[in-house]
Amino acid sequence: MRLSWLGVVPFALFLLVFLIFPLLLLVARAFEGGDGSPRLENVHHLVAPDTLKAYRTSLLLSLVTALLGGALGALLAFAAIARGTPHWVRNQLTTLSAVTANLAGVPLAFAFIATLGTNGLVTVLLRNAFGVTPADAGFSLYSFWGLCLVYLYFQVPLMVLVVSPSLDSLRHESEEAATSLGATSAAYWRQVALPVIRPSVLGGTVLLFGNAFGAHSAAYPLTSGQFSLVPLLIGQTQTGDVVADANFGETLAFGMIVVLAVTLVLYAGLMRTAAKWRRP
Repeated sequence: MRLSWLGVVPFALFLLVFLIFPLLLLVARAFEGGDGSPRLENVHHLVAPDTLKAYRTSLLLSLVTALLGGALGALLAFAAIARGTPHWVRNQLTTLSAVTANLAGVPLAFAFIATLGTNGLVTVLLRNAFGVTPADAGFSLYSFWGLCLVYLYFQVPLMVLVVSPSLDSLRHESEEAATSLGATSAAYWRQVALPVIRPSVLGGTVLLFGNAFGAHSAAYPLTSGQFSLVPLLIGQTQTGDVVADANFGETLAFGMIVVLAVTLVLYAGLMRTAAKWRRP
């Protein structure tokens, strides 16, 4: 029986070397000064106006894209498994979602710049064909809402992947049984369907929040210093040629870890609740 634990040893070593040890080192360095002595100076910088502004922007961006991505992803997943939808639609949607959910970073930013940027393909076509541009409607790819649009590209498919297993548990037999007992469609969704899918939808939304909060590469080419995000601010403290401050960067990362830890705890609890409905 004890030998069965040997299979867990490689995974435990992986967690120790690549997760636990770096995390402990980061926390320790977040509470020390440049000379290595324990200090709270960097922690006090977390309440500086520029830092608080970066956290507010990151939290707002994460919240908006999580809510929009969660709603759109859940509706898209439901449409794919609804009665009467061809089976191949579900398969193609799952494959597409698996690809696009992992397409982020600089390639994604470049794709949007080449499409909706100042001289992007769609922008030029609209200008030449209709004499209008997205800027005429007040839209800019390099604004807050432009960044939200880029984030939704990988947030929506991620939600599709997360919520699809719970939607699969909504068997047609349950709806037929509720209807045979006199339940209306609204009553079925309120009393049967929503309790089944609610934990998964909420958990997926929480996961999207954490996913957006930690994103860096996709935002970097689009912000151009117009507004700051916590991941970008951390990058500046680590790589800046003039004002590099590794300890302050690790303090910012510690603040991110606190936010993401709360996110993961909420997600794990909601997913445990959702798993109860999927058990045979």
